[in-house]
Amino acid sequence: MAFLRAVNVGGRRVAMAKARTVLENLGYDDVGSFVNSGNVLFTAQGKAETFERRIRSALEDEFGFELTTFVRSAKQVQTLVDEKPFTLTGDDTHFVLFPLTRMTAKEKQAVMAMANDHDELLIKGRDVHWLIHAKSTETTLGPKEWKKSLPDNPTTARNMTMLTRLAERL
Repeated sequence: MAFLRAVNVGGRRVAMAKARTVLENLGYDDVGSFVNSGNVLFTAQGKAETFERRIRSALEDEFGFELTTFVRSAKQVQTLVDEKPFTLTGDDTHFVLFPLTRMTAKEKQAVMAMANDHDELLIKGRDVHWLIHAKSTETTLGPKEWKKSLPDNPTTARNMTMLTRLAERL
């Protein structure tokens, strides 16, 4: 599946029906979408990096703006959902942060250095589990902090509640 960065916010409108058509035109099977926040499902054989480049290029041609694309397999998403590394209480919010490329040791160290009592971080595989001890709008780790820790590695985040619902559809 493809997770599109920063769509349907701030004027970056991506109609999911049109995005699905773009992926179908690339020759992918079983194309669908889940909620209106840039989650496109498809079936194909190959490497994630190849899909990321092809999908991004085709979507950028269609929509006319940057559409960084993060591909994870159904198995990878299911693993993220099954891991349950945090016990949530009260207003806690659990996100998964998807870096575009595998983090280097230096990047992992920079990410973990951002953790604090309010925002817990745990790296699992290539992705980051992120627990905010409050509503998501009350995080201490905004886009500037992530960009500082991962300056050359774009990211997108998804709420674990949404990922759980997505995994149930797979």
